Amino acid sequence: MTRTARIALIFIVGMVAWFSGVAQTPLRVAAAADLEPVLPPILAAFQQATGIHAEATYQASAMLTTQIENGAPFDLFLSADLSYPQRLIDAGLADAAGTADSSTPITYAKGTLVLWARKDGGLPQPSLDLLRSPALKRLAIANADRAPYGRAAVASLKSLGLYDALQSKLITAENIAQAAQFADSGNADAGLISLTSALTPRMSSTGSYFVIPHDLYPPIEQGAVIVSKTAQREAVHKFLDYLLSPAVQTQLAKSGLTPK
Repeated sequence: MTRTARIALIFIVGMVAWFSGVAQTPLRVAAAADLEPVLPPILAAFQQATGIHAEATYQASAMLTTQIENGAPFDLFLSADLSYPQRLIDAGLADAAGTADSSTPITYAKGTLVLWARKDGGLPQPSLDLLRSPALKRLAIANADRAPYGRAAVASLKSLGLYDALQSKLITAENIAQAAQFADSGNADAGLISLTSALTPRMSSTGSYFVIPHDLYPPIEQGAVIVSKTAQREAVHKFLDYLLSPAVQTQLAKSGLTPK
């Protein structure tokens, strides 16, 4: 091989590597903690369908909002409510461009709050009566200041007139996934958690749940926004279209999220 041919080959290999690196830049998704049991297979199926690799970071919606406000390099935010993504839109840090109303978040699902307890915990079957039972000593909830499901839990207890009586028994988690862990591990006797957590194979096998009546708390409408600084807007729109497709909405329903 001549010297010129070798140089040309090195250049071609370098360009291929460079373009491959660009193509492999993942779509970065800031995802509410209730999506942790739900989103991974959706992201995998999305990559198989489109070739676009997406990676999610799961935390409380408030914490993710703060990170985006501080410049965290996310492309898309999937919140567990509408207020946090709306806050980012109002601050000029996010939008819903390409939708019917770019000034409001895209509602992609609704969440459900449940009362979950271990089958071997010695407590009565989960129900509203369990919340009134003297046998209940520790109740896990998500932080109401950071997590929409935590706000829903507090609202439910207040609607039932039980918040003051149970306040000293509350074990507060940073997010809804951690609240489920507290209940599952025995650090709490029961937990007010998301249906998405309660339906996971592990928690379905080790415990049972009761759906908290929806009229006891404001709707948990879950909203998406595009982070304004994203350099992958086309890929974000492809994912949003995929997320809102009938097939994926059906999958969300099976996982504990009511379709939009």
